[in-house]
Amino acid sequence: MPLQDVCTSTLLVGSIELPNRLFVAPMAGVTDRPFRMLCKRLGAGYAVSEMVTSRKDLWHSLKTSRRANHEGETAPIAVQIAGTDAAMMAEAAAYNIDRGAQIIDINMGCPAKKVCNKWAGSALMQDEPLALEIVEAVVAACAPHGVPVTLKMRTGWSAHNKNAERIARAAENAGIAMLTVHGRTREQGYKGQAEYDTIAAVKAAVRIPVVANGDITSPEKAAQVLRYTGADAIMVGRAAQGRPWIFGDIAHYLATGEHRARPLSLDVKRWLVEHLHEHYGLYGEFAGVRTARKHIGWAVRALPGGEAFRAHMNTLDGIDAQIRAVTDFFDELGQQYARLPDLGEALLEEEGEAVEGRVACTAY
Repeated sequence: MPLQDVCTSTLLVGSIELPNRLFVAPMAGVTDRPFRMLCKRLGAGYAVSEMVTSRKDLWHSLKTSRRANHEGETAPIAVQIAGTDAAMMAEAAAYNIDRGAQIIDINMGCPAKKVCNKWAGSALMQDEPLALEIVEAVVAACAPHGVPVTLKMRTGWSAHNKNAERIARAAENAGIAMLTVHGRTREQGYKGQAEYDTIAAVKAAVRIPVVANGDITSPEKAAQVLRYTGADAIMVGRAAQGRPWIFGDIAHYLATGEHRARPLSLDVKRWLVEHLHEHYGLYGEFAGVRTARKHIGWAVRALPGGEAFRAHMNTLDGIDAQIRAVTDFFDELGQQYARLPDLGEALLEEEGEAVEGRVACTAY
């Protein structure tokens, strides 16, 4: 497929049509409903929820109920489930479908120790019969509802045990509608470099859509990965933290071969403030203010004065104070930079301030 078509051509997942092929990765503690909605508004065609446990005793916990909240979210609603028991995973799929899920994603990629120690997430790749049993059970539970099932996995457990291609073939035969492959083993976690040979091999081995994930941090990298792997779509994770407009940036680059202008500072302020209000609405004031700090920190981390602002932000405990501080920060930034400065400009600015500070100190 020509790269310029990635951002405009739809993609079928079962009977569900996705508006483009630029996806948001499911990230625990990040891709809640407000963040998914923001990314979709700024160019993502698809966003998967945070991982929801298959343990029935936890379904009514505050954490799970928030993760299963899809109020006002644009379709399609995709929910990722995790667990190690096929019957429990099937029941979890049905439970989430009852609460609005239109696509169910099976987590076989999470490298977190607290997940893998229970043989869930990427640990399932060590037990291929169990992994396939789970896939078959979830597909069977979703089929009567017409809900497609997708699978997110890694290249394998370790460098010496890369079995993504074999699992991909079995998953396709069992009825999986789309595969996402993160180009690292579980052993790597998020260290080292993602590799794309395995993703290309998976793409060549199956007929269903394949999504490439891992280290896609810029429009150029997105284009390179699409060309190299032949993948049908790309999934962006950590690079969207604090920069949810990256999907629009990628779409523009793929369509034109050129970078679009950096966003206006006051637009970033507006997007962030809108996101914060949605965030407070989901979490309430006490938890909302505290969990919003990471989103604010990501948004300002590369900006002039960003580190000092982050330190100040961590002392604020109320919604009004947090909103006012964010508004003031971006209003002041906008007076100096109509558009966000790039990282190089920001680092030079910080370096200049540091030099001035050292000069001032030595002058006394």
